[in-house]
Amino acid sequence: MSAQPLAAVPDLAAIQSLARADMAAVDALIRRRLASDVVLINQVAEYIVGAGGKRLRPMLLLLAAGATGNGPRAIGNHAHQLAAVVEFIHTATLLHDDVVDESDLRRGRRTANAVWGNAASVLVGDFLYSRSFQLMVELDRMEVMRILADTTNRIAEGEVLQLLHVRNPDTDEGAYLRVIERKTAVLFAAATRLGALVSADSVDPALCEALHDYGLNLGYAFQIADDVLDYASDAETLGKNLGDDLAEGKATLPLIHAMAHSDAATRACLRTAVEEGDTDALPEVLGAIRACGSLDYSRARANAYAAAAEAALDGVDDNEYCAALRGLARYAVSRDH
Repeated sequence: MSAQPLAAVPDLAAIQSLARADMAAVDALIRRRLASDVVLINQVAEYIVGAGGKRLRPMLLLLAAGATGNGPRAIGNHAHQLAAVVEFIHTATLLHDDVVDESDLRRGRRTANAVWGNAASVLVGDFLYSRSFQLMVELDRMEVMRILADTTNRIAEGEVLQLLHVRNPDTDEGAYLRVIERKTAVLFAAATRLGALVSADSVDPALCEALHDYGLNLGYAFQIADDVLDYASDAETLGKNLGDDLAEGKATLPLIHAMAHSDAATRACLRTAVEEGDTDALPEVLGAIRACGSLDYSRARANAYAAAAEAALDGVDDNEYCAALRGLARYAVSRDH
């Protein structure tokens, strides 16, 4: 570990600038490997991949490679290919999520299922999953395949676990965290572990574990902060309808906390809102969340996970890529969308 003071923590724009050239290579690879002779696959896949977003998961993989391999020379073709794999897996989950949640808006645009229907979205999601496995097999590294196979399996478990808690007002904080571990955190952790794994010919297992811990905690922080925004932002900034979680019958941390700390009458109202996915009750729900300090509580939980993510980097040599990972931990809990 470097004895020098930690590098200044950059903001998102500086982090994106640091990763820009490698992200351009990943984007080019994504578009090459999206190609299919089935026109509908190209249309749907390009629509959702072309929607943009921050490409946070592939960027995490690239930054982890730079951090553990000590610089840009550690970010080679294998890192680019794995970054594309991670983005394909994430995109597939978005397609499936929007069908399950019956969502019609994502990142300010109509969802793919709203444009082409549920069947096309599910099947193109399956195509992206299978294409991601084709890409990972090409690298012919058993450890890489094991990590990604385990991760996709955990994500599928998370989808089912979340389904079991839809319209369930008895969902508690522990159950909520188990869902977001599988739905979000495990893919963050896989991305950062894989970045460390491909950064050099011989990698310290402790470094891979540290980057895994960083990614896992970052995933928790990111998702909790996301769930806070569903009750604290607005549709234009957020890129989706405010109160979508409530409409889908999802009890996320702000609402779980409010239900646990409200009086009996308010709790009954909140339980009914969850059971019925009643967005007409959103003003009452927001009032209860504010009255119970549930947004502040949830932000504090997200901040604790972000701090744990940064702490996991304490054994990583300090360089601009490590500083960028620290910056992303802070960005995850300070963003407005």
